[in-house]
Amino acid sequence: MRAVLQRASSASVTVDGEVVSSFDRQGIVALVGVTHDDGPEQVETIARKIAELRLLDGETSVADAGAPVIVVSQFTLYADVRKGRRPSWNGAAPGPVAEPLVDAVVDALRARGLTVGTGVFGAMMDVALVNDGPMTILVEA
Repeated sequence: MRAVLQRASSASVTVDGEVVSSFDRQGIVALVGVTHDDGPEQVETIARKIAELRLLDGETSVADAGAPVIVVSQFTLYADVRKGRRPSWNGAAPGPVAEPLVDAVVDALRARGLTVGTGVFGAMMDVALVNDGPMTILVEA
């Protein structure tokens, strides 16, 4: 499992012209990708990193600050571009495998008492954010 964590001063996810998630204070946008052999251990690691990494102002974490999180599923994090000009998506888990694991990350964050918005799995989404810093971190579990 991979996650790209972006500290943002504001963010939103829009699907079919409707805003499905947003925040307007410092928080984290987490783009989460799932591969074939991911499971509960990777879910817990990614959720812990999202919640506890000290990425916000004053070296605080999302959990410390009560900051919002938006989780967006992104299979493209497993693109393989080593050959040719067309990415291979073979490293990404198929939807029936990936969707419950992304949902489990969201559930694990909410179980920590965090405010978590989401995108819509498999939908074409417009993800907008003001990258604060900029601060972008890659986490692998």
